[in-house]
Amino acid sequence: MKVILLDSVHGVGKKGEMYEVRDGYGRNYLIPKGLALPATKGNITKASEKAKAIIQKRERNVKTAAELKERLEQGTLAIKKKAGLDGKLFGSVTTKDVADAIKATFGMDVDKRGIKLDESIKMTGSFTADVHLEAGVNAQVKLEIEAE
Repeated sequence: MKVILLDSVHGVGKKGEMYEVRDGYGRNYLIPKGLALPATKGNITKASEKAKAIIQKRERNVKTAAELKERLEQGTLAIKKKAGLDGKLFGSVTTKDVADAIKATFGMDVDKRGIKLDESIKMTGSFTADVHLEAGVNAQVKLEIEAE
């Protein structure tokens, strides 16, 4: 029996691909659990259209991420934090602060878990941060930490 997997199944295959499985395994386990559909002409065309849509969406996301990367690398993000007279910050600059500054400056949401700081920032000055935007698209952002 040929089935199209709706989810990745260990020992069978990956999501969206068509596989030949034993009749009983397909009828009694995969299809009732919602892990697969029978490979009929209609289901095959639906799956291929869905795969094309996913690929197009990924391409659009990579394109917008590349545009954002150019904008991020051209500018400098200014982050203001409370600091003492010697330039030492009360606390530190976190990835959330960087994500908020990107949103305020460029209007784009960036996941704070995708931001990597080379070191913890506890002083005013210039620093850099790596920002993961999309698969294969990473930007290096210049940060200017200023006293409030």
